[in-house]
Amino acid sequence: MQLLCQLRERLAAHRNNPACANCHNNIDPVGFSMENFDAVGRWRDNEGDHPVDVAGGLPGTKPFVGIAGLEAGLLSRPELFADTLTEKLMTFALGRGTEYFDAPVIRQIVRDAKSTGYSFSSLVLGIIESTPFQKRVSL
Repeated sequence: MQLLCQLRERLAAHRNNPACANCHNNIDPVGFSMENFDAVGRWRDNEGDHPVDVAGGLPGTKPFVGIAGLEAGLLSRPELFADTLTEKLMTFALGRGTEYFDAPVIRQIVRDAKSTGYSFSSLVLGIIESTPFQKRVSL
């Protein structure tokens, strides 16, 4: 439990530091919800003799517990999840970060994917058919 407490205390210090807080306030609660997984992805219910604390949250939502809570939180805002996923996939597909001029394309891909329930394949197809992907330059 000592290590777990130290981890949460360290992360709390990051959230209280103005230079770190912006990111840590968003990512730490999501990460806490996945604490049942150890460093190599094995499931665990206890850390030593103590139960793992999987209380987490997403920005702008109610706190939740564990992976099931994270899933429910993500599914409660499907368009936001699809938008973020599309942006990350686009970054990978283009081999560069997305820029302001990519935003309308990402929004259109997500709007088009709504009719399929934001299926992964529709997001990928939208990226492949997009002008930024079709006109990308290899270095």
